[in-house]
Amino acid sequence: MSELEAPKDGTMRDRVVSGAGWAGFSQIAVQITRTAVAIVVARLLTPDEYGLAALTLVLSSLVMVFSDLALGAALVQRKTLTEDDRSTAFWVTIGAGMLFTVLGVLLSGPIADLYGQPETQPLFAVLSISFLISSIGATQQSLLLRDMAFRRLEGLTVVGALAAGPVAIVLAALGTGAWAIIGQQIAIAAVTSVLMWRASSWRPKFRFSMVSLRDLWSFSGFLVAHRLLFYGYQNADKFIIGRFLGAASVGIYAIAYNVMLAPAARIGGPLQRVLAPTFARMQDEPARIAEAWARVVRMIAAIAVPALAGVMVVAPDFIYVVLGEQWMEAAPVLQVLAWVGILHAIQSLNVDILMARDRTNLMFRFTVVFVIVHVAAFLIGIEAGGLMGLAIGFAVASTLVEPVLTIITARVIHVSPWVFVRAISGVFQAGAGMVAVLVVVRPALVDAGMPAAARLALLVVIGAIVYLPLCAWRAPEVVRDIQALVPGRLKRRFVPVARTAES
Repeated sequence: MSELEAPKDGTMRDRVVSGAGWAGFSQIAVQITRTAVAIVVARLLTPDEYGLAALTLVLSSLVMVFSDLALGAALVQRKTLTEDDRSTAFWVTIGAGMLFTVLGVLLSGPIADLYGQPETQPLFAVLSISFLISSIGATQQSLLLRDMAFRRLEGLTVVGALAAGPVAIVLAALGTGAWAIIGQQIAIAAVTSVLMWRASSWRPKFRFSMVSLRDLWSFSGFLVAHRLLFYGYQNADKFIIGRFLGAASVGIYAIAYNVMLAPAARIGGPLQRVLAPTFARMQDEPARIAEAWARVVRMIAAIAVPALAGVMVVAPDFIYVVLGEQWMEAAPVLQVLAWVGILHAIQSLNVDILMARDRTNLMFRFTVVFVIVHVAAFLIGIEAGGLMGLAIGFAVASTLVEPVLTIITARVIHVSPWVFVRAISGVFQAGAGMVAVLVVVRPALVDAGMPAAARLALLVVIGAIVYLPLCAWRAPEVVRDIQALVPGRLKRRFVPVARTAES
């Protein structure tokens, strides 16, 4: 099949299903690895040390904005590519990586002064090298994604996480403090770039085309602006906490994200990676995109809603058992932010759809409003109620603004927003039933004197026992969607066995 020819429906479906399976496997493996490493490192660091690392990692998310100037997304989205497109994107990406590495080193002092935390200056300076390291493999990664080489991509993601984890643990055990987490980030960037080069057969040519750059930039320019604004939103909360409350409070807030909320909120990540190139191939078929949108959002909600709603109930037990008593201040913050995680998870496909439909300009305009509302909520919240006030402001702002993106996405693919609401309503009903049971059971277990570890395990089991039949009742489409994803060979092998058992 030539590069310009779209795959047949059957082939597309098979590749999406296979890709979703591999992406799901890698996401589970990566999140288990990162969560385990985060827990071990958190036990070896103080809240103040963890907070310094969290402040510094604000820069690592900026790497995602500028590592390839969003040219990689343009390579995935464009219907056709030339060698000039690929090579131009590669050399511009490398140049940007070098530029931002130098700027990061030069600005590390002023940034540390802005935080009021001079200890972060060398951390910022060293972490800046990740701009260049990440840029080296960024184009190869985008081309593999465009080719829907999901098995290779997801396998490399797992290897990168496994290779970087021991770096953080060893450095933390040696007493290096915040440097343990910085070392982990650089190791991830280095291993990933090396593996992308080994996995991709494409090599850059010494070619550069302004025509190609202008065409790619017409798409990626708005996307860079969107990512830059979104970067400000993602890190404004930590910057404000660090500025007003200090590094220890940042550490308490960050642990709520890094150990539980961020992994759970990324539930849609595997499907995003698979569906981004899939949506790009269906960009002229909004009806097909709308159908996939409803089905995939429902499946994401089926996982995210019970996971994060359960966190709202069991957060105190989880923090105490897994992280230790010194982190108990993070429990109420985690309970509030769990709602934000649900909103983020179910909205995770919207940006990919807008990119596939080449509406990055619309996405950018929404992001301007989104960021202004959230930063205002952070400032009002921290002034009114400190750390918890900021978390509550975050939840309120997200509840008000996130649905707007759903409405925009629905209009772009020519369907009613009620398609989205109907897709997830049954899952939310099942989740609400589960929470109602847990809210009654947990105080009873506390009053009975059950140890925290046993209580946490029992609540997880009870939650699953209650949620699964409720979900099958209120959202039977989830069961059908899962069955549709089972490969044909497995169906032929196991369905007859099930029927025999029933007879």
